Amino acid sequence: MAVSHARLDTRPAPAGERLDPRYVARRRGVERDHEAQIFGQSRTGFNIENARLLKGLIAGVIRLSMLEGRGRRNATAVQLRHHRVASPRLPAGFDGFRLLQVSDLHADMSGPALARTAELAAGVGADLCVLTGDFRGATAGPFEVALREVERVLPALPTPVYGVLGNHDSIDMVAPLEAMGVRCLVNESVALDRGGDAIHLAGVDDAHFYRMDSLDHALADVPPEAFTILLSHTPELWRQAAHSDIDLMLSGHTHGGQICLPGGVPVFLSAKLPRRLGRGAWRHHGLAGYTAVGCGACVVPVRFNCPPEITLHVLERGEAQ
Repeated sequence: MAVSHARLDTRPAPAGERLDPRYVARRRGVERDHEAQIFGQSRTGFNIENARLLKGLIAGVIRLSMLEGRGRRNATAVQLRHHRVASPRLPAGFDGFRLLQVSDLHADMSGPALARTAELAAGVGADLCVLTGDFRGATAGPFEVALREVERVLPALPTPVYGVLGNHDSIDMVAPLEAMGVRCLVNESVALDRGGDAIHLAGVDDAHFYRMDSLDHALADVPPEAFTILLSHTPELWRQAAHSDIDLMLSGHTHGGQICLPGGVPVFLSAKLPRRLGRGAWRHHGLAGYTAVGCGACVVPVRFNCPPEITLHVLERGEAQ
């Protein structure tokens, strides 16, 4: 059920009271069945994060190329990017609203990048922060170290903070994240109030690997005429979102390829979608989208021709360009 921004700031309902126990049990069951699977299950059919031998081969090739040091330095050089979102549907009270997106922290394997993220975020002065999934480095196993690293970054982030789960995340991370102050949207929405106007922020569970997303549930309490922002870890829901009265979709997951050829051309894009949707700003019909390349690194802690980022989205009332 959607609730007001003011209520969320003062007394958020605990995850245990909001989430259907049957849903939580189902998510846990899917995790046990599939969390370390290499082939199948995901939308792409191949899960490089779970292929240990391939990960070792990639790391070995990078070491032999004598580029590992440069790649590691690249992975820590987080940039602050700016993205303007104009829409005539935006209520006047939200004209100039600033939203900081931080994605793909992979916190237990991206320490230096997270330290830089905290430095940048501390000076942004946004009205809201969203975390678009993948808090953990691995796709299975313990997550306590990752959560401790996330907790170290949180004081630097603008508040309130909302988040969604990614394909590296367990449903059992929701309660500790919320205890830290991250309101997780698990196929849910909230109404944000400002100056007597309202917009809606909806979030879906992972749609790439665990396939537990439900736009119908996430938008159940959102009026069709409302300006709506969707948080989805993966942009692979772009078609459904474009036909669901959603105005802006914020995603991550792809890392922009992470290891790219000159010009930012990804060697491998871990998502089933047109490459134009794999990085940065895009549009599909009336939907504005942004796919963040993330601030952390996955599989191997290096980046080439794809700098890590956090993104400041500024909402403006006006015609889209």
